[in-house]
Amino acid sequence: MKQAYIFTEMPELTALMSGADHVDVKTVTGACSLPEFIAGMFSYYPGWVKSLYRIRWGFVRLLGMKQQGIPTQVYMRPEDVPMTPGEKAAFFTVTMAEVDRYWVAEANESHLTAYLGVVMTPLADNNRFDVVTIVRYRRWTGPVYFNVIRPFHHIVVQKMAQAGAAKPTSLLTTTEGMTRS
Repeated sequence: MKQAYIFTEMPELTALMSGADHVDVKTVTGACSLPEFIAGMFSYYPGWVKSLYRIRWGFVRLLGMKQQGIPTQVYMRPEDVPMTPGEKAAFFTVTMAEVDRYWVAEANESHLTAYLGVVMTPLADNNRFDVVTIVRYRRWTGPVYFNVIRPFHHIVVQKMAQAGAAKPTSLLTTTEGMTRS
């Protein structure tokens, strides 16, 4: 079971996972560093994901929640990946990180708190990346919202993880300072 592996490999996540309403783990391998992987993940924003955010915007309004707008494309370079608690990565805030080992960030909304974690394990010829999502509901709208988006969440996170493992570093550095909406 992937969750059991993460509990033993990364005891720092135990407290976050304990009593969570939802935990899932997506695993990929790649020949990149932890910052390269995270930069590739956060830089992944194809048109279909932007469309899902537009649909989400309407859905959260139906539930009486507010959304700041549709997230814009972020081009993150490995050297720009925040590794200090309190620093921002898109709409996440870093809660804990250790270079070449793990990275965990949190997003607080009125209906739920979500954690996104990446645990890197060196292998013989590349690295294993376990992308962990932990969700805690805060109000009745939390389970309603998350159960509707859950199938899309799994697809989006898996595609982000694959992009993180495959993203060429040279592409990350050529887009310095660019942001698209």
